[in-house]
Order: sequence, then structure tokens, then C-alpha cells
Amino acid sequence: MTKIAENISSIKQQIAQLEVRYKRAPGSVNLLAVSKHQCIEKVRAAHRAGQLDFGENYYQEAKNKIDTLLDLNLNWHFIGPMQSNKTRGIAENFSWVHSVDREKLAVRLNEQRPADLENLNVCVQVNLSEENSKSGVSLDKSAELCNLIGQLPRLSLRGLMAIPAPLLSFEEQTKCFNALLSKYENLKSLHPSINTLSLGMSNDFEAAIAEGSTMIRIGTGIFGARK
Repeated sequence: MTKIAENISSIKQQIAQLEVRYKRAPGSVNLLAVSKHQCIEKVRAAHRAGQLDFGENYYQEAKNKIDTLLDLNLNWHFIGPMQSNKTRGIAENFSWVHSVDREKLAVRLNEQRPADLENLNVCVQVNLSEENSKSGVSLDKSAELCNLIGQLPRLSLRGLMAIPAPLLSFEEQTKCFNALLSKYENLKSLHPSINTLSLGMSNDFEAAIAEGSTMIRIGTGIFGARK
């Protein structure tokens, strides 16, 4: 499992270099390890390498890992599309949800978040490329959903998340991401709790960091090919 430690170290070095290149504050970009379809042993190996934040897309798979790895005190982020019948389990077991894209989900998460837990950290998912196949609210309507979440007592509004369509060139990526950065900066001025731009994966995280991302999501770059 030393390969996982090497991968994490390499990615963190790249992040640090990109922070310097794009005049970002040192340590301002966090790494979220996407552990969907990865085995328990690989998650433990990533933890031994210092990784604490893990992203999952599917509730039942994630719940099995969460229950098995209680001894590690990890931070679990739900990053996949949500079904209404899964919101209770997500509200009870995760620290973060990156994929809130409609009022109904926000209200259910708020109602179902246990009172003995800290507020659930929430990002609004934006469909930046306006793809019919992708989840997410439109950029124009994101402020309205943020305003609603900001009024729900068991949720903490933390920012925006996007999974843009694959773009080949760095220039195309930065142009696309800049629209989200502009909306993010505007919302930060309205909501003091906002400090997270969840943007960037293996093929575009340099452009994401250049355009203000504070959290990049890396899966196979850390763990290797999925099962």
C-alpha cells in the first residue's frame, strides 16, 4: 500500500507548487480523496499517509465503510447525486454534503440532522456546463438555493461544487471555471460562512486551482483503478 502514500505525497506537492504559481495562499487548497469503489484496506492506507477527508458517491457503500472505519475518526463527504429516501442516512453519517441541488433535499437534510451532531456542512452543486445528464442547479439559480440553506438551522452553508463537462485545453477549463468563481465570490460577500469552492478532478485540477478552487477531488490518482 506504499504506492497510495506516494500518490498522496505527489499530489500534495503538486498542489503546493500550483498555489505558488497562481498566487494562492499556502495551504488554501485541500485534497479530498474520492474513495468510491475502493476497498477498506486502501482507505486505511490513505489514512496512514495523513489523509482524513474522503468522498463517497453511493450511500450504502459509504455506510459500510463508515461503520467499519469508526476507529479512524475520518471526515466523510457525500459527493454524489442524492435520492430523497437516502437523505436521513446521509444526514446522520456524513460531515459534508457537496451535492445539494434543490430545496427539497436541503429541507430534508436539515430536518433529519441529529441534534447531537454539529451542523451538516453543505455545498450547492452547480450544473456549470448545463448538461441534462448532470445534477446541479443552474448558475443563475444558485444564489436562491444558497439563501434558503443559509436560513436552515441544522445546516452550515459552505460554498459551491461543480462537475463540469470534460474540456481538453487549459484555456477552455479556466474560462468555464471562472464563471463559477465569480458567483462564488459574490456569494461570499453575502454569506459569511462560505469558504469552499469544491472544483477540480484529476484532469483539470490545475485550472481549478488557478480559478480559486479550495478543494480538489481525486480518486484514481490516489487509489489506482477502481474494482
